[in-house]
Amino acid sequence: MAGADPRDTERDAILRALAPVVDGIAATFGPVCEVVLHDYRRPERSVVAVAGTVTGRTVGGAMSEIGMRMLARGDTAEHELNYVTRTGDGRLVKSSTMVLRDSTGAVFGALCVNVDVTEVDRVRGLLDALAGPTGAPALPDAPVTTFGDDIDSVVEALLDALVDAPLRGRDQTWAGLDRGRRLALFRGLDERGVFAVRRAIEQVAARLGISRASAYSYLAQSRAAATDAPAGTDDSQGAHP
Repeated sequence: MAGADPRDTERDAILRALAPVVDGIAATFGPVCEVVLHDYRRPERSVVAVAGTVTGRTVGGAMSEIGMRMLARGDTAEHELNYVTRTGDGRLVKSSTMVLRDSTGAVFGALCVNVDVTEVDRVRGLLDALAGPTGAPALPDAPVTTFGDDIDSVVEALLDALVDAPLRGRDQTWAGLDRGRRLALFRGLDERGVFAVRRAIEQVAARLGISRASAYSYLAQSRAAATDAPAGTDDSQGAHP
């Protein structure tokens, strides 16, 4: 097909080769483990293989907030290993996300391993209560992460966290923000991969009560400002107003 990326053949082959690995890892660790293979070329339906049911994703489902953040980093993305998150229903999940690169070094997907450690954490607490502190390090506080097959729900969760909650916390509205904070808000969303998703600009515009054209304008200005910022300059203040 005209205009097709010749690297796609290689990337498709890598994904096919990893599909049995997904099943093998999940079978080794049992029902507390889920393995998900993502194709970042299609963020709205990035899941191409899955084994296990920790987060409830299915083939053809969407990437999570973590995947969107990886996508936003492009080829500078690195593996994120052994981190802890919490699902919307309160389960504690220990995860690793390993980026996939083609022979040119371009990032095009990820292999994710999620292990439900909720019961492990409960047993740890029980042992501490019965015998006193065991000396084992406690699991860190974990942020709530939205997992699901619907990319719109993931974007909405990010807007709740990055737009609504901070504005409410500071008793502010979009109309009350100066230009710098408006651009910082858009930059924060962009850095989390929100605008890599189709229709996300409409969701953002609706949430802020502005037109789609205005949203595109603020996004373009925020990217231009980030490009023009001197190296080493910390202009992150107000990134999440």
